[in-house]
Amino acid sequence: MEKHEGPGGRPTAVLDAAALTALAHPLRSRLLGLLRIDGPATASGLAARLGESSGLTSYHLRKLAEVGLVADDPDRGDRRERWWRSVHEGTSWSTADFLGDATAYRATQELRRGLYRWQLGLLEGWLAEESQWDDAWVDAAGTDDDVLELTPSALKAMQAELWEVVQRYRSRPPPPEGDEPVSRVMWIQHTVPLNDTVPLNDRVPGGDGVPGGDGDGAPR
Repeated sequence: MEKHEGPGGRPTAVLDAAALTALAHPLRSRLLGLLRIDGPATASGLAARLGESSGLTSYHLRKLAEVGLVADDPDRGDRRERWWRSVHEGTSWSTADFLGDATAYRATQELRRGLYRWQLGLLEGWLAEESQWDDAWVDAAGTDDDVLELTPSALKAMQAELWEVVQRYRSRPPPPEGDEPVSRVMWIQHTVPLNDTVPLNDRVPGGDGVPGGDGDGAPR
């Protein structure tokens, strides 16, 4: 597995077939996500958060360690307690690189399917608790979509530009104390080519989507 610096100098793992196959397990991807978002933790601490046994989380952490995605945290732990950390801040791979490897390609599908489910869970959670948030946050949150006519190279360039914007905001210094409240915000992006023989509204249950509409995230 390769490692390179992503936008903003973030250490990023470029997954090979072995790492993809290991990470495709849904519990392993959740464990890695928690270590990246919340920092180092023990197998027992992660088990409590996920409702699993510490033996199971310890096993899967070792599997992640075998492919270089997690490692012991040298600044924590002792003989009684082993702390784990994510080796990288980000993960990347090109699905196209694995189209000729059936096993690895299936692993990319399982990994992405798990990510989509997790992201959908976040969105469903927001809908459930939205009314409990301050008006300013409800106004700022939102979603958008549009249909564009692009070449593959133009699509990749657009994604790179959007990623640069996200990283610029990610690296902004914290606001002065007493300014607006701060919360972690999840940015999610999906870009997929469309088969024009299938109407857009036939692609979702109920067919009530509004492709190209400006949703709650439209500029104000």
